[in-house]
Amino acid sequence: MNIDASTHRLYAALDQRLLVATRTINILPTVSWPASLERRMIEAYDKGDFALPQVDYLRPDLAAVRAELAAIEREAEVLLVGDPIGEFLCRTATSWRVAAEMLEAVGSAGVTAPSIALYGRPGDAIPGSDKSNLDAARYFVELSDELGADLLADTVSMDLSAEELRADLSRVLDEFFGPGRIVIEVDPELTAKAAAGATRIRLRGGAHFSEYDRHQLLAHEAFVHSLTALNGREQPLLGSLARTSPRVTATQEGLAVFAELISGAIDIARLKRISLRILAIDMALNGADFVEVYKYFRHCGQGAADSFHSAQRVFRGVPLTGGAAFAKDNVYLSGLLTVHTFFRWAFKQQRMDLLRYLFAGKLALHDVITLQPHFEAGTLLPPRWLPPWMQRVHGLAGKLAFSLFVNGIHMGQVQADELNLQL
Repeated sequence: MNIDASTHRLYAALDQRLLVATRTINILPTVSWPASLERRMIEAYDKGDFALPQVDYLRPDLAAVRAELAAIEREAEVLLVGDPIGEFLCRTATSWRVAAEMLEAVGSAGVTAPSIALYGRPGDAIPGSDKSNLDAARYFVELSDELGADLLADTVSMDLSAEELRADLSRVLDEFFGPGRIVIEVDPELTAKAAAGATRIRLRGGAHFSEYDRHQLLAHEAFVHSLTALNGREQPLLGSLARTSPRVTATQEGLAVFAELISGAIDIARLKRISLRILAIDMALNGADFVEVYKYFRHCGQGAADSFHSAQRVFRGVPLTGGAAFAKDNVYLSGLLTVHTFFRWAFKQQRMDLLRYLFAGKLALHDVITLQPHFEAGTLLPPRWLPPWMQRVHGLAGKLAFSLFVNGIHMGQVQADELNLQL
């Protein structure tokens, strides 16, 4: 797809306006809780004092931002009709506008509906299946519980300090991306164990990490979140591909968890944690308050600190009395399942090029398909960096080919005696 210079300038101008307009939209910082509050409440909960936390939010005024985003949407619809880049810009502006509406309601139940619009709800159907995300979450929790006794021998040692892990990750990423391109920092105020941007990965100060954590950070944060952001920065036309817009969150998080899976960095306990958060979102939407959700995590085997952090993720930005939730954690499992299906579909169609394009920036699965003509024409660039597991194409192809075939074996029809080999 060839575009003339004037159209090229129009794309770039709208994209630049989009970047400028969204600079003040910071979703997670706006809904996050102070680390000092978490520390006090964890100590209290561990002693049995289950008062609801008192959380104050600073509600931003984003009226001017919303107006600019609406204008970008209109121009993209009118001036770029029929072109996938116009559709990309319009969809992206719309998702940022919904996010702005969500943040302007922070601290109220009004956060719930836009967060569901952006991230989905637990009962949403899984593409290509009659099961829902909630069904999948229940399955992985039950499977983890059933396997738990057999997996006790697989002891996980939390013997890496944040500083030790920082030094180790810095060495690995300097070798992969080039010296100093990604900075690893220890942040004592970080509520999550880790967070990644294009050029910075933060680790929670005082936390201890296992080898599983290390592998997950590399596969998930560095080789997906940071990598796609850096590749997005290489794009000469659409600078917005360097930033995760709300509409691509499900694909980005799903791709990151898929990277854990395909590289052997995920364990059953991790799948259980992801799944429990989806069940907790469903509980909160159905009226459970913060304390009830916290106790649910404790009942499911998590420690006091992990239970508090997990419950906090569900109630970010919303009242703690029940009936409301911040739905972002819904995307990890649903995104994983959808991305896994997309990889298998692309392999079956012999379209490995689409899988590579997925790493060219912060894209949704829909974008990879619709923007394909612009990749082929050179308007959009292929990724400069690919994760290590994507560079080993034969190994990836073997895993996908195997999963395609075994997916046709229905376990409900397998009889135990059929598996006995006769010598």
